[in-house]
Amino acid sequence: MIKVQREDFDVGAELAALSAGRGEVGAVASFIGLVRDVAGPGELSAMTLEHYPGMTEKQLGELEAEALARWPLDRVLIIHRHGRLLPGDRIVLCAATSSHREAAFEACAFLMDWLKTKAPFWKLEEVGGQSSWVAAKDTDEAAAAKWTKNE
Repeated sequence: MIKVQREDFDVGAELAALSAGRGEVGAVASFIGLVRDVAGPGELSAMTLEHYPGMTEKQLGELEAEALARWPLDRVLIIHRHGRLLPGDRIVLCAATSSHREAAFEACAFLMDWLKTKAPFWKLEEVGGQSSWVAAKDTDEAAAAKWTKNE
């Protein structure tokens, strides 16, 4: 399930709904991403996330399908916010359910690594009265590279 939204989300309610009535589920793994209050050497006052509606959901759907194909999962949930966010706000929730924990953990790590590098979101940070776009980090690219199919 893919949700791209401006509004906040209730983590407990989302995770409960993901596994409700699914007796075969033995594991729910999740990751919650938050806005940090630091950006490089300065203090972050806000972050604005932009995306292309339609294209973003399509690409996240492909990511969800890839996770479902790679691991024995029951369900996948990706919620990603857009708009202006403040330090401490939730940005993303990724969750995977499976009969066993290893698949759920690995799928969650895969989803986040690919979200950081392949999802069509752009981040504008506000620091000290100045705004600048966030560039991709080599460490994020390296983390995503471990999931290539030619491992």
